Amino acid sequence: MTPLKQIIASVSILLIILISCKKDPSLPTANNYPDEIGKIISNKCATSGCHNEASYKAAGNLNLTDFNTLFQGSSNGSPVIPYRSDFSSLCYFVNTYVEYGPINNPTMPLNGNVLSKQEVKTIKDWIDIGAPDKNGNIMWSDNPNRKKYYVLNQGCDVVTVFDANTQLPMRYITVGNKINTPESPHMIRVSPDGKYWYVVFVANNILQKYRTTDDSFVGEVALGIDINWNTITISNDSKKAYCVSWQANNSRLAIVDIENMLLLHNVGGGNFTDAHGVALNKNNDTIYITRQTGNYIYKIDSNLSNGFQEISLDGNTPNQTSSLNPHEIIFSQDGLRYFVTCQNTNQVRVFNTAGDNLLQIISTGQYPLEFAISNARNKLYVSCQDDPGTTTNSKGSVTVIDMITLQSTNFSVGYQPHGLGIDEANNILVVASRNIQINGPTPHHTGVCGRNGFVSYFNINTMQLLSKKTEVASDPYSVAVRP
Repeated sequence: MTPLKQIIASVSILLIILISCKKDPSLPTANNYPDEIGKIISNKCATSGCHNEASYKAAGNLNLTDFNTLFQGSSNGSPVIPYRSDFSSLCYFVNTYVEYGPINNPTMPLNGNVLSKQEVKTIKDWIDIGAPDKNGNIMWSDNPNRKKYYVLNQGCDVVTVFDANTQLPMRYITVGNKINTPESPHMIRVSPDGKYWYVVFVANNILQKYRTTDDSFVGEVALGIDINWNTITISNDSKKAYCVSWQANNSRLAIVDIENMLLLHNVGGGNFTDAHGVALNKNNDTIYITRQTGNYIYKIDSNLSNGFQEISLDGNTPNQTSSLNPHEIIFSQDGLRYFVTCQNTNQVRVFNTAGDNLLQIISTGQYPLEFAISNARNKLYVSCQDDPGTTTNSKGSVTVIDMITLQSTNFSVGYQPHGLGIDEANNILVVASRNIQINGPTPHHTGVCGRNGFVSYFNINTMQLLSKKTEVASDPYSVAVRP
């Protein structure tokens, strides 16, 4: 080969190499993040010693290496909630600008230059459109039949929606209809058919309805002029809701056609006062309602034909000054018995439905409140908010009652546990810990509503408290599970 031909060949090979290295379409683009998000996270967050694959376990277990690892969560839950930068803790720790919401310490990147105002805005705007990946896919939007549970945050007027398989918060849904006015949502319930969830409010007079497929708002109905709507139960056919308003002088029972969101009845009067918990018997023809103060509960036909009867819980004449203070009520799966929490005596009282006769008194932890039932295991779980803790970061317990033997055992769970929900598929009791006392566990971050609570998980097979817990917005109060 002549020298000229050798030069030409060498140049040709060099050109081929340069052209082939110019772009490799198989290489990932910003690790599945949109380009502008990927550049910020790759250069400022998923770096050596911080939130990359090699270091994330020492950085709150938050791995920002790529889009998928971001949504595996951290030690405290989900740092990014699609559509809600206001509830995404990632924003709190990279933000140093008052106009962009909460500012939490330590500022990230740790020991590095803070993000520019435009970089913070870029991340915030990305989250508010759903935090999509580079192809526009939004996390947890792929399956309308996803198993979920719902935690109602009484201190923040929101519902935290969890993916049941990962126990990670996936959405925050604002509830109520008053802008910039606290409405104190008090109880959430999923209809037996699993299609809708419903919320009642202490500081509003409405019942709201949402779809479980996408958690979108469906409608609302006014329950009457009264407020303090505390509790709700839903008929077995998912067609009617029964809501109770706790009034010191004139409690109310509202019956709602929830297929059409129409108020059918609003009744009260007489001695019907201080009403709280509500349950339907197995045939759904009788309503039972606890009286928050006193030694008795109420009973009324669902067709409202015979007025409110009073059932004594201790064999004495019904009176309003007894120390029992019944709070909640629930029926066994077969409908033959019902159970009542008595706040002031730290008891659950068990009754035969036929004749309303007392069967047994079961001791619980201190200040028993809410119920959850595992029909598969014949176990009843009771949250006891004020049981003394075994450590400085524990307060409260869950009493587990065997519904066959009526034997009970207490387990330390969370801090001020209140709402409970059973996830039978994953063998988990979901426990909402209010954590409203300042001497409780210090929250990982401060959000838009102040002091956060958290959710704990109790394995109902092993009877062990799981080590993980998930931080949520202020005062997690009520839990419901999509069947």
